[in-house]
Amino acid sequence: MILRALLAAAAALLATGVQAAQPAAPAAADYRARLPQDEIIYFLLPDRFDNADPRNDRGGLKGDRLHTGFDPSAKGFYEGGDLKGLIRRLDYIKGMGVTAIWVGPIFQNKPVQGGPGQESAGYHGYWITDFTRVDPHLGTNQDFAELVAAAHARGMKVYMDIIANHTADVIQFKECQGKQECPYRSVADFPYQRRGGPSGAAINSGFAGTEDGSAANFARLTDPNYAYTVEVPAAEKNVKVPAWLNDPIYYHNRGNSTFTGESSRLGDFVGLDDLMTEHPRVVAGFIDIYGAWIDRYDIDGFRIDTARHVNPEFWRQFVPAMIARAKARGIPNFHIFGEVADDRGEPGRLARYTRDDKLPAVLDFAFGVTAVKTLSGAAGTEAWRDFFAEDILYDGGPVSAQQLPTFIGNHDAGRFAMFIKRALPQASDAELLKRVMLGHVLMLTARGVPTIYYGDEQGFVGKGGDQDSRQPLFASKVATYNEDKLLGSNRSTAQENFLPDHPLYRLIAQLSAIRTSEPALRRGVTVVRATEDKPGLLAFSRVAGNDEVLVLVNTANQPITRNVALDTATRGFTKLAGECPAAVQAPGSARITLPALGFAICHANR
Repeated sequence: MILRALLAAAAALLATGVQAAQPAAPAAADYRARLPQDEIIYFLLPDRFDNADPRNDRGGLKGDRLHTGFDPSAKGFYEGGDLKGLIRRLDYIKGMGVTAIWVGPIFQNKPVQGGPGQESAGYHGYWITDFTRVDPHLGTNQDFAELVAAAHARGMKVYMDIIANHTADVIQFKECQGKQECPYRSVADFPYQRRGGPSGAAINSGFAGTEDGSAANFARLTDPNYAYTVEVPAAEKNVKVPAWLNDPIYYHNRGNSTFTGESSRLGDFVGLDDLMTEHPRVVAGFIDIYGAWIDRYDIDGFRIDTARHVNPEFWRQFVPAMIARAKARGIPNFHIFGEVADDRGEPGRLARYTRDDKLPAVLDFAFGVTAVKTLSGAAGTEAWRDFFAEDILYDGGPVSAQQLPTFIGNHDAGRFAMFIKRALPQASDAELLKRVMLGHVLMLTARGVPTIYYGDEQGFVGKGGDQDSRQPLFASKVATYNEDKLLGSNRSTAQENFLPDHPLYRLIAQLSAIRTSEPALRRGVTVVRATEDKPGLLAFSRVAGNDEVLVLVNTANQPITRNVALDTATRGFTKLAGECPAAVQAPGSARITLPALGFAICHANR
């Protein structure tokens, strides 16, 4: 299977004029030996990938969409994808050179949430009620076991998407009934030792606040009604699993977060029940919950949702426990990375979570912002010099930065093609496709772990935001999806789109084969060779010992010819993609030419 896949990738490279690198991928049996930075990740939402079993579309529930959550014509409801659909498309995923699959949350969700007229379903997986069971809309725990086994048999890892910040919205507050908003109530205005404010009745005597994480301190927290009067609907009093999650004392109960100040960690995320992750029972409980998934299914990593909204002390206990649990199962390179959503493009705002919270890695939002700015022409390529220079900020410096999953679009903000189209509304489809291709070139050659968002390989664009960026790869019935034109294709989302001949799919396969075959592209340090203060040349090397790969990208709409400074030991290049100078023009200098919006990947000869 692996040999056939490598030969197919090599054939595709040759068919497009790109020189095939010598395959060096480890055999399937050795997949656990790969480091996190060796992986190429593919991120998908199971409900929006493929529907192989229509019998589970309604999750075993009866009634209309407000009861079952299923409505394939509505972008905010379940549309039918399942784990069996993912299993039957594993070879499609592997054909791109993908080595790890990040599967969106699979846990049982509250089917539908939202007030009258605002209802939507938990198709995305982030409204969990049962942390021990696969959502019946997606399949069964046995289906998940079969998925992991099938992926491992192909040498691919499986990463779970997990949540410890919140559960589904079950807890209600008496003071907010019938109101549109339930505003955040601060610790200063509503202290833990008084009910309903400083002048209220005394409660929770001796509780010293959440900063003291001892069991003795939290034993004094017995009444959750300090900020609001807590109410749980009778039908949902025991809906959460494990059962301890049904006790309101394990939640902050302070109303909706404003995503500023203390509310960022203590407030409800858009109404979702915010867990008191400072509580030692909650810490131990989640170590048990997610450790059990490692023990039972031998998964290979966790993506942590809403990591920034959880206190650092939680992660300092949780992460080492998960790594130890994985090592006990013979999984030496368990990859953990947190979501620290940030659209400012400032690495320092991400790096703090690797230092204070001790997260091994975080999703590299700054990479995506820099890619959009430079590949839309809004910024010069000098932005990349600044970006790489800030790798020193991460705990462990540039070496640790190699483990950051890099991405150019996602399921919350939107697809990369959408961002480029929005920035350049007059650009032709051909130009947009070239710019999107450059985004994938950078992601698959720069430091970090390239993370492909499902559907991007088929030219999906969308309109931005979460629901409009979650089109299914199977035939869609959502009108607003189907009206979109795909890049690089005459098709629409009204048809299934699993085409290995799509130009973006083929490009990703080509780049993945090069990355897999070149150790410097996976583990090498970054040396910036040339940048400009306007759209134009970006040149950087990935260097591992005496091994060097030079990456050249032209973000301008015109061809460019430049001299690029190199190591004086370099004598010339072997082309891996594009046109590379066979010889240097002088020690330490090479003359390069790139077409408009073109690129080249060159192996240095010494």
